[in-house]
Amino acid sequence: MAKIDWIKERWRPMMGWQYMLVCIFDFIVAPILWSLIQVAGNGTVSNQWQPLTLQGGGFYHITMATVLGITAWSRGQEKLAGVDKVPETK
Repeated sequence: MAKIDWIKERWRPMMGWQYMLVCIFDFIVAPILWSLIQVAGNGTVSNQWQPLTLQGGGFYHITMATVLGITAWSRGQEKLAGVDKVPETK
C-alpha cells in the first residue's frame, strides 16, 4: 500500500470544523467578549460587535459554502462510483 498523507485524507472534515469554529467565534464568543470589555471599561455597551466574516458582503461565507458544497457533492459522487475511503496507513 502506498503511504497517504494525513492531510490528503482528512482535509474535508477539517474544512467543516474550521468553518464551524470561525462562525462560533464571530457570532457567539466575540460579541459576548466585546460587550463584557465595554461594560468593564465604561460601564455601558455603546458599540455593537460587527462580525468580521460579514465584512465585504459576506464573501467569506459565500466561498466557504461553495467549497464545502462542492466537496460534499464530489464525495457523494465518489461513493456512488464505489470509491471507498483512502486506505489506512500504518
